[in-house]
Amino acid sequence: MGAALFSLYQRIVLKNALWVMVLLLTCVAWLATYIPTMKLDASADALVLEGDTSLEYYRVISKRYGSEDFLLVTYQPNGDLFAPAQLKTLDELRGRLALLPNVSSVNSILDVPLLQSPRVSINQVTAGEIPTLRSPDIDIELVKQELANSPIYKSLLTSTDGSTTAIQVNLERDERYFSLLNERDALREKEANDSLSEAERAELATLEETFADYTAQVHEQQAELVAQARDIVKDYRGDATVFLGGVPMIAVDMIDFVKSDLRVFGAGILLFIVVLLVAIFRSWRWVLLPLSTCVLTVVFMLGLLSFLDWRLTVISANFVALLLILTLSITIHLVVRFREYAIARPDADRFTLVSETVGVMLRPCIYTSLTTLVAFASLVVSGIRPVIDFGWMMTIGVLAALAMTFIVLPCVLMLLKPRAEQGSKDDSATFTRYFAAATEHFGKTILVVSAGLLLLSVWGITQLKVENRFIDYFHDTTEIYQGMETIDAELGGTIPLDIILDLPKAKPVAVKPAAEDDFSNDFADDFSDDFDDDFGGDDFGGGGGAPQSEWFTVAGLQRIQSVHDYVDSLPETGKVLSLATFYEVMQIVMGNVDDLQLALAARSLPESITSILVDPYLSADVDQVRISVRVKETSRTLHRQQLLTDVRAHLIDELGFEPEQVHLTGMLVLYNNMLQSLFTSQIMTLSAVFVAILAMFVLLFRSLSMAFIALTPNLLAAGAVLGGMGLAGIPLDMMTITIAAITVGIGVDDTIHYVHRFKAEFAQDQNYLAAMYRSHASIGKAMYYTSIIIVFGFSILALSNFTPSIYFGLLTGLAMVAALLGAMLLLPKLILLLKPLGPEAGAKA
Repeated sequence: MGAALFSLYQRIVLKNALWVMVLLLTCVAWLATYIPTMKLDASADALVLEGDTSLEYYRVISKRYGSEDFLLVTYQPNGDLFAPAQLKTLDELRGRLALLPNVSSVNSILDVPLLQSPRVSINQVTAGEIPTLRSPDIDIELVKQELANSPIYKSLLTSTDGSTTAIQVNLERDERYFSLLNERDALREKEANDSLSEAERAELATLEETFADYTAQVHEQQAELVAQARDIVKDYRGDATVFLGGVPMIAVDMIDFVKSDLRVFGAGILLFIVVLLVAIFRSWRWVLLPLSTCVLTVVFMLGLLSFLDWRLTVISANFVALLLILTLSITIHLVVRFREYAIARPDADRFTLVSETVGVMLRPCIYTSLTTLVAFASLVVSGIRPVIDFGWMMTIGVLAALAMTFIVLPCVLMLLKPRAEQGSKDDSATFTRYFAAATEHFGKTILVVSAGLLLLSVWGITQLKVENRFIDYFHDTTEIYQGMETIDAELGGTIPLDIILDLPKAKPVAVKPAAEDDFSNDFADDFSDDFDDDFGGDDFGGGGGAPQSEWFTVAGLQRIQSVHDYVDSLPETGKVLSLATFYEVMQIVMGNVDDLQLALAARSLPESITSILVDPYLSADVDQVRISVRVKETSRTLHRQQLLTDVRAHLIDELGFEPEQVHLTGMLVLYNNMLQSLFTSQIMTLSAVFVAILAMFVLLFRSLSMAFIALTPNLLAAGAVLGGMGLAGIPLDMMTITIAAITVGIGVDDTIHYVHRFKAEFAQDQNYLAAMYRSHASIGKAMYYTSIIIVFGFSILALSNFTPSIYFGLLTGLAMVAALLGAMLLLPKLILLLKPLGPEAGAKA
């Protein structure tokens, strides 16, 4: 710190410690009043890549085909599912679910039209006289066969063995949500193109706040809905195995898991910190001071985020734990240094001890904070909104931790009564000397092991994958896991994928004799026109009718069926529905179907049939069809990117579709796009982070060789964590991608502190070996204390039911161990070997 600035710090902060603390505590207390208003953001933006062009297309398709969110209840009674008592119970459950708020409809085996129990005629279909399971004198055995074999219902409403059924609770489409979303995104796009007017900029700010508030409101309503559905489902678990599933429940439960981890494990981590601080310092003063600094920093940041209405997500919720790490690290370094001065000079006055501690430690702490800041700032370019928020929150948090530590700790030390610190001036007995001794006597072994670990890490990094199973985020005892497993195994899969087919823009017209198909087409068109004129078209047969399209011909349906059958044959896919399902049903009802019969059927089908078999899969206005696929999330062979690539390639290369005709969309595509972006937006970014850190090392150490030496342990630590993930099969996703930044941010701190102290010790006698022993005995203790506290504190997260929290705790601990060993063993060995500070005293130049 410059002499003038340090003098100003002494006059303003240290000389007025009491008033500074009063002002600071007042500010923190005021911000703390906003903490109860803090919200967790559970919006769908957490699972998609920001700016992804596929997202806009997905929203268009969802609106066009009326896609709705839904809850799914799986019901497996202990007895026969089709026994009258079980059907009565199922009807009761269905009725109670239908009364839930914001429910638009409920589908169950009791409600669907039955076409083969016994087989209905086309006249019955057009007249709307189609039986259901509620119909009197229905043949239960035929119903069982139809539900097990029907192209519509098999593996959708019942399992193949007929023991399990599903109730689909469809939720009303929230038009206000999508209206706000579209308005916000339109203005965001204009902002990205620098074409916003001042009025539009103000409108965007208002919309952002309105949308965030409405999203929080929707999540609260959804959480209440899920809670009510759970209460209903619990009442039926005595005589049946019942699970609740669906995307809304997953979103609610993820937030609940995060909230639970924040409460339970946050308290556990604090308890671990207290116990370890007591064991290390054996003084309540040095337990309460670091702890109070950490708590004040966390309260300040949480209050600031609440005041700014900056919401935590599943990812950024971890920032509280990391803020504890960073604040504790800086605080312990100050405490250890202060105690060294107090032991060495027991007669010095408090102002002198505090001033010297701050003067010596501020510069390395500023540099450690800046390098940590750079590491976390790398997350800002990820393109994933929760990761971006996490990066910004940690960037601000690093600065808050630095400022808070250098205000709170020095001021409190100035206010406390002086007391003699227990300890010895002789550092020869300190336990960190074992690391120094190992470096001196086993240096070659350290280099060989480090080289081996580096090679192993490189190989492990090549094994990193972005494919992960969403189900693996949860413990196998949770309802989410068991429900998803049941749905995948028995009821056709969980993750939606839509294949959209357009008609080619320009179709060549082939001139040929009026063959039977052409005659049928012409006759069907003429007959349909006359039929409409004479009988009123849609009024005939009680019907809704299906709109006409070139897809709604035998040739068009057969093309769709070729796609349908191919996708259905893939091991990763579950239930597939499309117009091919309608075609198959029509063949069951009518036998061989020609274009004439299709045209007649299209005019006279009742709404109950078209709403199930036609409307969700055909948009005649744009001559487009949709093939709905549910992918098995639990499939061990699922590789999203490969699946999407193979499907598209088969449709184009094998089935003859033009590339512009084929579109893949759905949550599977959006989530895959986000995962695939991780390699390019994050792994490549780490190289830029290391270049930036190298430049900062050069400025700090004033030596290029020392900068490269200091960077080496950090490369090894980051490689060890990423390589360990690859070797352990832990996938790289939006949760674990933050671990790389954490590793770099934490590892760099140890390196800077050690090299800074080593340079000061070497300046005393120009003896590398002696400087190493003194550095290990002094700054080495602070590094060791910090690492031990973090490793043990975060190991408690291994008890969580939420797998990302487990990974976060264990990988953070591994990062700390790797950083500590690199800084205490490899770093000093490289310094001893390369002598970057010049020759030793008495050595020949």
